[in-house]
Amino acid sequence: MKSKGTSGHYACAVGKAIYTAEAHVTGGRMAGHGRTSDGALEVDIRIPPELGGEEPGTNPEQLFAVGYASCFENALAAVARRAKVEVDDVAVDSKVMLVTAENRAFTIAVELAVTLPSLEEEKAVELVEAAHKVCPYSNATRGNIDVTLSANGSPVNA
Repeated sequence: MKSKGTSGHYACAVGKAIYTAEAHVTGGRMAGHGRTSDGALEVDIRIPPELGGEEPGTNPEQLFAVGYASCFENALAAVARRAKVEVDDVAVDSKVMLVTAENRAFTIAVELAVTLPSLEEEKAVELVEAAHKVCPYSNATRGNIDVTLSANGSPVNA
């Protein structure tokens, strides 16, 4: 449950919002345009060629893939710091799939392949499991979509 406080910011039942991103989009995924309130991101939104799109642009799945991967990498850095483990050489490859669901609905599925070349497999898997517990994207999607994780090529229990 969210409520608008006296400052005009929303607070969740479990905590206080510490940052709010704002964006304005017109035209949806067909011929849309999106821009953040600070102007740092401005994109044309289009249907991907695989779905019949013809004009260049990005799509919501690509934006989600970049957002989730960058958020996950930051969560990984946080859990590594807590564990006093160096992970300066992290890379996260993400895939976001648009998936058909029942009743002509759609959902998404995510794959995150995390590479930690300086760590042994067991430690890499342990850190990715821990990051998945604290990452805001992981917490927002848990139980709602399929998320598949791997660390240095090894499967991670999500």
